[in-house]
Amino acid sequence: MPCVSVIIPTYNRAALVQEAVAAVLAQTCRDWELLVVDDGSTDGTSNALAGLGGSLRVLRSPRRRGVSAARNLGIAAARGEWLAFLDSDDLWLPEKLERQMAFMAAHPRLLISQTEETWVRRGVRVNPPRTHKKEGGRIFLRSLERCLVSPSAVVVHRSLLDEHGGFDENLPAAEDYDLWLRLAWRYEVGLLPEPLVIKRGGHPDQLSRQWGLDRWRIQALIKLLAEPELPDSYRDAARRTLAKKCAIYAQGCEKRGRNAEGRHYRHLGADIANLPEAQGRLSRFNLAAPAVWAAAGSTVKPQNPPKSPFSKGGL
Repeated sequence: MPCVSVIIPTYNRAALVQEAVAAVLAQTCRDWELLVVDDGSTDGTSNALAGLGGSLRVLRSPRRRGVSAARNLGIAAARGEWLAFLDSDDLWLPEKLERQMAFMAAHPRLLISQTEETWVRRGVRVNPPRTHKKEGGRIFLRSLERCLVSPSAVVVHRSLLDEHGGFDENLPAAEDYDLWLRLAWRYEVGLLPEPLVIKRGGHPDQLSRQWGLDRWRIQALIKLLAEPELPDSYRDAARRTLAKKCAIYAQGCEKRGRNAEGRHYRHLGADIANLPEAQGRLSRFNLAAPAVWAAAGSTVKPQNPPKSPFSKGGL
């Protein structure tokens, strides 16, 4: 069995995915398997992958299902004890896996880690904003405001995903924000402070370039608040972040003439903001209630949601 399963999801990036695959094939660490998940591409990606030889397994979806489903398909087929992800528009330096696995071996308590990265936009190196500065250890609180873990930089023990679930296939964006929050409140996240990933951006199909991503972060935070065992201090911080994001998103909706949607989020944010501090699951406001999820535009129901204090047998 390989030590590490490397998973590359891709959709209509025939040229870029070949470069990503080449970056994995060039790794100095050789104890890995490579799975490329073609998420229903229509641009010749299938032919491009077929020409790369037998050093990879290609999994194909008959239709586009999204990056979460693609990654989860790769996870299900993976045989390695450890999982690593590489977005098809990113690259690894040749020693990435070797250095990161040595880091994990030197810190056996860690079950998830990431490396530093170099940002490139339209072929030009740029400096990440200070707000995106990575940290190691207990990173949950800083991760509430924005995603501070990069999929292409991660190595994670597969037991974490077996126990806490993979990428949420109902989230078309912010699926990484959702997963890393679920893990970060439970586990330390190691940081190898070496830029071993080249994070490329600026191309038009990037979801991060689109307005409205906070809608999906709001859904992720609502799910998080439905976690029965989330500590009160983390719950309060998540609630404050959720109220803030609702207000910001509502303002954006109103500026774009989406007034009904804006009212939904403004009311949701106001209700959350007015909750008493440290009420947690005992709050009068049930964050798992269907009305809240409908207001957030969600089709995803929280796992093991807290019972309403007004229901029979409520907490």
